[in-house]
Amino acid sequence: MDAKETLSRITSAQQNVSNPERWVSVVAGAAIAGYGLARRSLSGLALAGLGGALLWRGGTGCCPIYESLGISTHHDDDESNVSVRYGHGIRVEKTVTVGTSAGQLYAYWHNFENLPRFMRHLKSVQVKDSKRSHWVVKGPAGIDAEWDAEIINEVPNELIGWRSVDGSNVDNAGSVSFTPTAHGTEVKVLLRYDPPGGAIGAAFAKLFGEDPDRQVQEDLRRFKMLIETGELATTEGQPSGAAR
Repeated sequence: MDAKETLSRITSAQQNVSNPERWVSVVAGAAIAGYGLARRSLSGLALAGLGGALLWRGGTGCCPIYESLGISTHHDDDESNVSVRYGHGIRVEKTVTVGTSAGQLYAYWHNFENLPRFMRHLKSVQVKDSKRSHWVVKGPAGIDAEWDAEIINEVPNELIGWRSVDGSNVDNAGSVSFTPTAHGTEVKVLLRYDPPGGAIGAAFAKLFGEDPDRQVQEDLRRFKMLIETGELATTEGQPSGAAR
């Protein structure tokens, strides 16, 4: 089969991957590919290849394995709100280097109840079990947004991926990866959220202000400060209590 015929088969293939699965593939693929390339080794190249395959799966909506097995999870009316619909929502990606081990950072972040300590927009996170948690986000005028989330991908000391589940009033998904560097660990956060209409949607849309990139970067700066010094500056010149 020549390249032209192969391309023709790909472009004519029908989508057999649901939109929620496509988004998960894109989030996981980007994180795995980035981690693999950063390692600069044969095993890293293999991980980068796997990440690229997941990105292709998410981008095209076609899965060769599903095709060979006669499986399809795609439906024309598939707009389930278990995650952000593919191609929709607001995307934010930021990194910070923290001067400690990837294992320590992974363990701290894996307990989602720690996140409100440095993420200003989070009011609370309640961990229900090893996979699920309940998130409450602060909103203006006392309007809160909340949802249940589940961990959908995790590699110990390297990667955590999560998404909102069916019934949530805010569709969102995200991942955080931990890559060792000469100066500590690079922490990369990828978030995507798609607020609904109405009062809750309006409140959630304002959570990050007019510059969501800057707000997420500030959250990561606070995370770095908390881990490296054990405290946060609540206002300029006024440190908070020590980290627990």
